[in-house]
Amino acid sequence: MTTTVDARPAEARRRALLRTARDVAEDLAADAIARDQAGKPPVDETARLREAGLPAALTPPGPDRGTDWRTGCAVIRETAAADSSVGELLARHYAHTWSGRFYAGQDRAAALEEESTDGQWLWTGSIRPHRPWADVPGGPDAPGATAPATLRPRGSGYVLDGRRFLDTAVATADQIVLDAVCTTTREVLVVRVPATAPGVTAEPAHDRLGQRVAGAGRLVLDRVAVTAGQVLGVRPADEESTAPFTALAEPALRLALCQVALGTAEGALAEARDLSRGTRAGRDQDLFLTYGELATAAQTAAVVVDRATEVMARALGAGPALGADEPAAVAALVATAETVTAEAALRVAARVLEIADAPGLDRFWRNARVLTAHRPAAHRLRSIGEHYLNGS
Repeated sequence: MTTTVDARPAEARRRALLRTARDVAEDLAADAIARDQAGKPPVDETARLREAGLPAALTPPGPDRGTDWRTGCAVIRETAAADSSVGELLARHYAHTWSGRFYAGQDRAAALEEESTDGQWLWTGSIRPHRPWADVPGGPDAPGATAPATLRPRGSGYVLDGRRFLDTAVATADQIVLDAVCTTTREVLVVRVPATAPGVTAEPAHDRLGQRVAGAGRLVLDRVAVTAGQVLGVRPADEESTAPFTALAEPALRLALCQVALGTAEGALAEARDLSRGTRAGRDQDLFLTYGELATAAQTAAVVVDRATEVMARALGAGPALGADEPAAVAALVATAETVTAEAALRVAARVLEIADAPGLDRFWRNARVLTAHRPAAHRLRSIGEHYLNGS
């Protein structure tokens, strides 16, 4: 006798979550321009997300909780179309909630995810990729810089010191995921720090070009006590020594941010379309051509992003059984999605300023610029080319 699992409850939860995301997006769109102009930390936005239950829902899937990767990305994209800043806040939250699985192992991750769901925790963080922070223009204090924090052993735990720039929720998050260098072993450890821990100070950034409501800013860590239980695991020293499933951590975050860039392009195009409809310009053949070109660019990017999302979802579902060669293929697809989406987002956001004259449309271009500025296309294309030629 074959036992089948009733998928209806999970499907019902998925549909309910997507409805909630649409409701939240409509609410955010109503005052998106005013909030962008104010540029305040996302205190009100975080409250709206918690009221809707999104921080609890956007955690890795488990028994009667969490969200699968495909649905999580759909929620992020829907939100980003209405408010790119809040979309990025959710994207980084969702990606960082997977940190337990990437670094700590299934048992510890399950307990952490359950606690996060029960507490409606909002996550943020910054884990350095395998490159030195000194390569970042502007040095360690620049946005995007990742100067190493340090962990000094004390008793059964550590003392954490350092500074780190966070792109989202620096003053509104509940949990912060960071990497730091142990002063005795020189290992790079990934740790989880409660935002309210003594010694943690947030310095929100002001007057950003774009993503003004994402809550970016600098985190100052001054003799913060870290217990052994807050250490999720070791970040390997290089890509060659990284376990296949752990290697998904960085591309998963980048793919979540692709959803934000794509949502930004779709939101800009939809808002411009609504402004053009019903006007004399709405019968202009040249305008039809322009909208056709922009819609094609956005839809092409969506196809590439959806393919990468599907492949990432399968890789995440494999867990520790993921094959050794699979992360490179996933990363190459993510890099392709980033390249196509960045180009589409910038193109759409710039052109809508020419075809629809209305206050607030400039926010899409500013947001797209900030979202795509940290990873030059040439770096991605070289990585894609190297994988295509050598499989590396």
